[in-house]
Amino acid sequence: MVFTTTVMAQTAPLLTLKEAVEIALQNNYNIKLSQNYTTIVKNNVTLGNAGFLPSVNGNLSSNNSVQTTEVLRADGARTAFTNARNSNLSYGVSLNWTIFNGFAMFANLNQLKELNKLGDINARDTVLRTVSNVMATYYNLINQNQILISLQGAMRISRTQLRYANDKFSVGTVSKLDVLNAEVNLNTDTANYVSQLQQFKNTKIQLNQLLVRDLQTDFSVADTIIVDDKIVFSDILNSANTQNPAILSAQINKRLAEINLKQVRSTRYPQVGVSTGYNFSNSHSPSGFAQYQNAHGLNYGLTATINIFDGFNQNRLEKNAKIQIDNSEINYNKTKQTVVAQINTLYNNYTSGLDLTRLGESNVGVARHNLDISLEKYRLGNITPLEVRQAEENFLDAQVKFFAAQYQSKIAEITLKQISNNINIQ
Repeated sequence: MVFTTTVMAQTAPLLTLKEAVEIALQNNYNIKLSQNYTTIVKNNVTLGNAGFLPSVNGNLSSNNSVQTTEVLRADGARTAFTNARNSNLSYGVSLNWTIFNGFAMFANLNQLKELNKLGDINARDTVLRTVSNVMATYYNLINQNQILISLQGAMRISRTQLRYANDKFSVGTVSKLDVLNAEVNLNTDTANYVSQLQQFKNTKIQLNQLLVRDLQTDFSVADTIIVDDKIVFSDILNSANTQNPAILSAQINKRLAEINLKQVRSTRYPQVGVSTGYNFSNSHSPSGFAQYQNAHGLNYGLTATINIFDGFNQNRLEKNAKIQIDNSEINYNKTKQTVVAQINTLYNNYTSGLDLTRLGESNVGVARHNLDISLEKYRLGNITPLEVRQAEENFLDAQVKFFAAQYQSKIAEITLKQISNNINIQ
């Protein structure tokens, strides 16, 4: 029995790479979350949040009571107040302002600014990663579609071989075994096509997920992979040293550690604050010495505190802050080495992929020519079906390796440009 399958051409609307990236930049959840976080850290960069500005508060207090009071005076006279209503109302405005805290407010402002820079870098990195993922998935679809086309060709060849076998069997030049072998080959090629088609559809779902749209949205992709073969290793390395998000983040984290030490050291200095306010008060007490009192006026003051002894915690915190600076320096060097190692590995993949692409293109031509000759010889009865099948498998293998080499080079190219913050859409 020969199993058949419908060969699916790309009839859905074409989705270009540029359109895919634009949709992702507009819809992707990670980008939206990153943008919101960036807005938050940007909003935090204020003088008030750093501690430069005073705090002003309005206050209101009202206390009331109903009391029965009996008073025995020193002269023996008694006075009684039954259900006497007492009230006390005060309200006003107060201002508190720390005018000096050991330069901590300046360190706080610098910290907020560095965190804002770090948020911008992380947001840019999220965009780069998203664009890179979209491009990689898109080119993966192109690669898989090329394989699908090759498998369609393999099925056509197997059908041709089966037709030749049936023709020869009908005139008695070959046995039924040749026909059965041809049927098995066609069924095998069909099964390979079905498996590859399933993988292709699953990858489409992945791309739709990245684009944050209906996962069943159908589309077609371009049919070729064009690799930028002009990448220079030194250019990528130099660009990464100044533009790579991981390296830039490590640099900022080092500055944040240095700022943290300044914040810790600020507690060695006096903390000086001023306060002022204007208050109104009104009290009524029938049983008191003064039945009614109304007052208002200005108050002001100055406070100063200094840490004399805190159980040696100050020294401990400063030592730990210095260790954090050392750790940030180590992490910076580690990050830089990791990025350089990635670039070296990716560049090797990139160059070897280019070499394999050139070799694979030549090998596909040779395998195609060999297959054509083999099919013609088989039609004439000069070679066995096994030799034809071997030629067919060699041709398919040459195509797959050629496509894989192209895809390898393209993925390495995309990742190199992502690492160096130089990704672009072509």
